[in-house]
Amino acid sequence: MDAHRFDTSVYARRLAAAAAATADAGLTGLVITPGYDLRYLLGSRAQTHERLTALVLPASGDPTVVVPRLELASLKESAIAELGLAVRDWVDGDDPYRLVGAALGGGAAATAVTDSMPALHLLPLAGVLGAPPILATGIMRELRMVKEQCEIDALRKAGAAIDRVHARVPEFLRPGRTEADVAADIAEAIVAEGHSEVAFIIVGSGPHSADPHHGYSDRELRAGDVVVVDIGGAYEPGYHSDSTRTYSIGEPEPAVAQQYSVLQRAQRAGLEAVRPGITAEQVDAAARDVLAAEGLAEYFVHRTGHGIGLSVHEEPYIVAGNDLPLAAGMAFSVEPGIYFPGRWGARIEDIVVVTDDGAAAVNSRPHELIVVPAS
Repeated sequence: MDAHRFDTSVYARRLAAAAAATADAGLTGLVITPGYDLRYLLGSRAQTHERLTALVLPASGDPTVVVPRLELASLKESAIAELGLAVRDWVDGDDPYRLVGAALGGGAAATAVTDSMPALHLLPLAGVLGAPPILATGIMRELRMVKEQCEIDALRKAGAAIDRVHARVPEFLRPGRTEADVAADIAEAIVAEGHSEVAFIIVGSGPHSADPHHGYSDRELRAGDVVVVDIGGAYEPGYHSDSTRTYSIGEPEPAVAQQYSVLQRAQRAGLEAVRPGITAEQVDAAARDVLAAEGLAEYFVHRTGHGIGLSVHEEPYIVAGNDLPLAAGMAFSVEPGIYFPGRWGARIEDIVVVTDDGAAAVNSRPHELIVVPAS
């Protein structure tokens, strides 16, 4: 089996499930251009270009892949050949959108497209179909939200790999080094510890730790800094890690330690709330209520979590207003934070997978504020 994708049987099951869901929704078919949905269904890492590549999946009938002839090589690592899918290649001067229409069986009504389809392709396709397509988000989110065992295994390996990186972070945090210096070390460690690539790195020190999506800069670390390190990478076959731990260079001030301990309780409450049947917003509330009870609610400025898989951020979102009941196999972050603008901030994040009777975290690093030497 190709290390960049799962066994072909996985993609066969997914295609069948997608076609069945399409039929159940009363749709003619799906049109999926390159992106995470195509990768989910075919294991394809093809990219979107000005020339159309698309999987055409009728509600009934055989799937077809429409692809420019000069892009055929981009499909070699996918499961297309082993699945025996029909491939309709085209050359400049042909109309690929008419090929899509033909692959749908000539039916123009109620076609759904992936939400990542560029307008460059959406508008000509709508012209051929005679009606604007709808989004396939409702179908694809239901499939992608509940992970198969092979996906859970990949997420666990990714989680263990990012844990190994966090175990090395204290050696990178020294006064006088810049956030960018630390980020460079972390990037190297992410790959060295088993990821295929870096997805993102946040090293927020001192006042920058109060910016949830800071990134990193040329600011030099100083004794007394609180440092938020939020990092993740892709682990083959493309499933992501995402974990945040907060560090202190030297012993923290008593107020920092006290407020961090509240955050730690809030994150634990969020983790302990996760189980099948509870709603996403109830998990958010479980973490948020702990902070609110200590007067810290206004300093928690984002949702408690996001789903994760082939994309770093995907369904389900753990946020107020989302009454989606959780189900076994869903995977998402639990990551409350507190942020005091211009001063300091902290966040604690684990990825969890919903089990039959609770949840299992894929991360196991300590949740305490991690104190590293100031000299």
